[in-house]
Order: sequence, then C-alpha cells, then structure tokens
Amino acid sequence: MRNVIVTGGSRGLGLGIASKLADDGFQVIAIARNPTEALTEQMRLVAEAGKGALDFQSADLSDIEAIPALVKSVRKKFGPLYGLVNNAGAGTGGLLVGMSDRAMEQLLRLNVHSPITMSKYVARSMMTTKGGRIVNISSIVASDGFNALSVYSATKAALNGFTRSLARELGPLEITVNAVAPGFIDTEMTSELGDGGVDKIVRRSALRRMAEVEDVGYAVSFLFSEGARNITGTVMTVDAGNTA
Repeated sequence: MRNVIVTGGSRGLGLGIASKLADDGFQVIAIARNPTEALTEQMRLVAEAGKGALDFQSADLSDIEAIPALVKSVRKKFGPLYGLVNNAGAGTGGLLVGMSDRAMEQLLRLNVHSPITMSKYVARSMMTTKGGRIVNISSIVASDGFNALSVYSATKAALNGFTRSLARELGPLEITVNAVAPGFIDTEMTSELGDGGVDKIVRRSALRRMAEVEDVGYAVSFLFSEGARNITGTVMTVDAGNTA
C-alpha cells in the first residue's frame, strides 16, 4: 500500500479525508496532537473493511523544528511516502486591530510555516521514488475574503500561492501539488452560526445547501487518483456553489 500522511487527521475534515483515502486502499497516517474517539472507531472500521489502513502518529505541528524528525520517523516506520495532505490549521478569527500579535503568529506558524515545512521534508522522501501527490487544504476566504478573518484569509491565500509554485518545482519529478478550498462545511463548527446564519449560507449557495465533510474527502480522493495524474497547480473549490 502507498503511504499517505494526513495532518490534523483525528477529527473533522482531516478525519473525513483520512477515512476516504484509507477506503481507497492507501496506508494513511493521521497526525494530530491526540487521538479522538472518532478516530479510534474509524481505525477499527478501516481494519475490518480490509481495503486500506489507518494509523495514528502524535505530533504538535506548530513545533516547526520537530517536523524533520517527525517525517523521518514516519518514513522509518511505514516506508516511502507517496502522499501528503496538509489539513491541520487554526481557524482563529477576530478583527485585525484587536488581534494579539501572539494569535497572529500562531496562525501564520500553523497555517503557513508548518505545511510548507511538512511539504519540504515529505517531498524529499518522494524524490527517492519519483512520484507522489501533495494536497493543501485551503479555503474560499483565500479569494473571497470574510469579515473578521483577515489574517486567516491571508494564510490560506499564501497556501494557494505556495501550491501553484511548488507544482512547477516538483512537476519534473512526477509529483503533483494541488489545493482544495472548502466553503462553509456542515460540521459542528458551522452549527455555532445558529439557524439564521446557516440559512443565509444555504440561500446564497447555487445548490441551496452546504457542502459536507465527505465532499471534501471525495475531492482529495480524486486528486490522488490516476484520473488526476495531469492535474497540478490548481485550487479546487468545494462549496455547493456558494461563491458561484
């Protein structure tokens, strides 16, 4: 089985992506600070299905200096790396004028510095086998913007630019680099918007609904498939037509 790292893979979007890739037959290593009950249950289900595999690796991805050793240990345990999904990130919001410098630094560290560093060391592993897939999880706010999310939007816009340029760097090695930009996803986080907020999102969406976690998983799954072998440097939007 080909080995794929999914950061932030213990819950939410990350767990959905990890589960889908495992169902596709990949050996998925979900990286997060701590495992969750949902991840443990999904690991059991994946093992029973017998298609792929789902494992857990504990790590604090905001500790940039520890990333080289992390990638090395994963490679030593599981073998050569074929794929990376940079999903881990912070969604801290707030008006720029009121946001603390520390909060800004944390957002930049986890949402930009960390995935760039992960990509660097995983790509080095891919170079030995020539071929692989990197998918960065961005957001529609990278291009559309959103009130009180200026710093977060900047981090996701940076990730999009990184995606396009890295695709050109790694293309000659048969490594594709793409991004998936979810819109408002039907999760516990969006439920905090209340019925009024959710209804507003649904009304402005072309499909009159919100996208779901599994939709993002399918998008990433496609980018890892043979059918996407000539797709690189792109940003795929998954938002039920919210930005159409």
